[in-house]
Amino acid sequence: MFFRPTLYRRAEFWQGLRDLAPQAPGVAAWGLMTGVAMVKSGMSVFEAVAMTMLVFAGSSQLAAIPLLVAGAPAWVILATGFCVNLRFVVFSLHLRPYLMHLPRWQRMCHGYFTADITYVLFIRQYPHPGSTNAERTGQEAYLAGNYFLNWGSWIVASLLGVGLAHLIPPEWGLGFAGILCLLGIQCSLASSRMRMLSAAVAGVAAVIAYNLPLKLNIVVAIAVAVILCLTVEKIRPTPKAAA
Repeated sequence: MFFRPTLYRRAEFWQGLRDLAPQAPGVAAWGLMTGVAMVKSGMSVFEAVAMTMLVFAGSSQLAAIPLLVAGAPAWVILATGFCVNLRFVVFSLHLRPYLMHLPRWQRMCHGYFTADITYVLFIRQYPHPGSTNAERTGQEAYLAGNYFLNWGSWIVASLLGVGLAHLIPPEWGLGFAGILCLLGIQCSLASSRMRMLSAAVAGVAAVIAYNLPLKLNIVVAIAVAVILCLTVEKIRPTPKAAA
């Protein structure tokens, strides 16, 4: 890990690790399924290992794999990955006040290691940025503990999936395990009416547009949900200020 060694000696680091422990098996199952899917799609072992280590984005990887197999144009693959990972722009904006005191290279490391579940757990634990150096260091240590177990679970399981791809029978249903993991993360994020609306609209749009080629129903679902939610935000009456 590319963070200060002192973080690993703080209690917050171990708290972050313990908080993520219940989700680690789901992350590992998802990583195993992604590793298998990469090799089964025709990627070489070198390509699958490189994608695992460099990308670290399961949903984006799974969205890109069928497009690569289908020989989709590069712009379609890039646009799909961009749309699938668009939520990380929101995550980074929310985390900015927590991490802006750090050097740029450390902020870039946080950007690489941040995942859906680490973001959810961190915001629940720390609704507001620390106001002192000690508080900020504690929050960074909590994130490092989350990262350590989440990244380790993903990488080890994904590399295991790459290595055992030809030995794991498809009837094991690893894809279903990955879907369950994603559903758990989605339920954790659906903490407001607007978020529940966006999830429902995206789901309906994805089903309606399912027959589009190159998995473009994913792009359509994201676009429809974003447009609808922005429209609702504009027309929703602003609460009156307290007298």
